[in-house]
Amino acid sequence: MQIAQTHRLLLRHFRPADADALMHIFGDSDVMFYGTGAKDRAWVERWLAAVIEQDYPNWGFGLWAVVLKANDALIGYCGLSQFKDLGGQPEVEIGYRLRKSHWGQGLATEAAIAVRDYFFTTLKLPRLVAMIDPRNTASINVATKLGMHYEKDVVFQGFLDRLYVIEQTGDPSQGR
Repeated sequence: MQIAQTHRLLLRHFRPADADALMHIFGDSDVMFYGTGAKDRAWVERWLAAVIEQDYPNWGFGLWAVVLKANDALIGYCGLSQFKDLGGQPEVEIGYRLRKSHWGQGLATEAAIAVRDYFFTTLKLPRLVAMIDPRNTASINVATKLGMHYEKDVVFQGFLDRLYVIEQTGDPSQGR
């Protein structure tokens, strides 16, 4: 199922066949540096099954495949995750990771803007957050380009992250 498209990208639901492409993201220690490290194939398959079988049906959203329109190559993910308690309250977080060969081309920002707009216009939810390692300046730059601002530090699963926030105010067509 297609979620959104941009000039260069298509965002769609993941499929079980996406595991090979995801290994270029989750299996790369550089891409996973600000997380819990590179993952193996079994982990990727469990992650993929959880997104497809649990997140999409339970939440109505999830993390989505980021695909280049030019060649139909899956180059990463961008989407939404739900947390029951993040810094003391329930939150929906935007997350994004791209294959290293596609860094520095504005693709993460392009995908994230499409997800932000989907969040506010289709899901009509009022507050979107991003948890970002304070050393990850590239992700902070993407969040800033989305109109997010730093709100506070949070500890999540033993890691200190900065919480960036954007809230919908008034008419969705009038900026954020």
